[in-house]
Amino acid sequence: MSALVADSRIPVTVITGFLGSGKTTLLNHILTTEHGMKIAVIENEFGAVGVDDALLKSNKRFESEEEVIEMLNGCICCTVRSDLITVLKRMFITKKLKVDAVIIETTGLADPAPVAQTFFVDEEVSKICRLDAIITVVDARHIMQHLTEVKPDGVENESVEQVAFADRILLNKCDLATPVELVEIKRNLHAINSTAKIFETTNSVINPRELLNIEGFSLDAILTKEPDFLDTSGEHQHDLSVTSVALVHPDPMNIGKLQAWIDDMMKEKGADLFRYKGIINVCGFPKKFVFQGVHMLFQGDFTEDWKPDEVRESKFVFIGRNLDREELTASFLDCTANLALRFSIGDKVYARRRRGSDLSAYDKGVIIAIWDEGNPYRIRLDDGIECHCPEDVDMLIRSQ
Repeated sequence: MSALVADSRIPVTVITGFLGSGKTTLLNHILTTEHGMKIAVIENEFGAVGVDDALLKSNKRFESEEEVIEMLNGCICCTVRSDLITVLKRMFITKKLKVDAVIIETTGLADPAPVAQTFFVDEEVSKICRLDAIITVVDARHIMQHLTEVKPDGVENESVEQVAFADRILLNKCDLATPVELVEIKRNLHAINSTAKIFETTNSVINPRELLNIEGFSLDAILTKEPDFLDTSGEHQHDLSVTSVALVHPDPMNIGKLQAWIDDMMKEKGADLFRYKGIINVCGFPKKFVFQGVHMLFQGDFTEDWKPDEVRESKFVFIGRNLDREELTASFLDCTANLALRFSIGDKVYARRRRGSDLSAYDKGVIIAIWDEGNPYRIRLDDGIECHCPEDVDMLIRSQ
């Protein structure tokens, strides 16, 4: 008998999962872990403005060890699928890129089945690449509401499809669920997919060897469950009530107004906000403000400095149900910093520190800095305490 010939094709890992589950966090974790591999990354975002790509490229290791390719404004499993084939051919036939593995991060609205078809229906791609595994990341805090969501007739539940086609499932954000909830979630995941191994994670931290080059995808197994798997004649339908609103804005922003706006958004529309994220150019601050959220969960902080040759601009993406594009855009632009301030350094003012409408609610002080840490004014009060004024309005600051 002849010995088995090792498969020399490039292994491809597809990372999928609903919006905000932790896919980009997982990708960053893999690429910052010492594994000795050169990895090409294909990033797909639902919307016309890329935010994840910028966050990934902020990792300095990428400049020499990884190739990041971004695909925008579509679902990789629909019209963008042909673009994926084009990208792969350009990488490995035209440019003859030498890598040890490829990771494709799909948009959170992608059905992984058509993505997987790519590696079987195109002869040139199938000779170069092999689908190694589909990794589905699920958010322990929100997965049950997505799995049980009632969709319009003919519209697929993307979360169910993502779990069903998984070779490995990362039950992520386990710190946000109780032990009893985790048991119930795993029971539901097993009911959909009884063969995928489930890993419980927090912040998407896992040994990359559990996910990469594991030969987890079996075409025969898929064809047993889905006989029409290789039939590409039909396309799935997306929920048309789910849209994205994206904006790029060149002017510096007032961080206080921006945070208040996001807070109001979460309170009023949190249930319909599947994912939101942005990189903000804050007036008077050398660092980027990066925020992201899922429903009512928000996280934001100042990260790396803007580079001297980098264009300082703000960009955000909101993905959700029944979003009002004009309202979102107008309210975001309303957070633009007003550079024409009423007061100057040294001016004596009343600064409001507590509730109330009369002067007893204000304390006397003097302005000691302008546009300090993203705020219009830094004030030293007469009692020696220093505070920021987040907005140049009479309700917060008045002349003595």
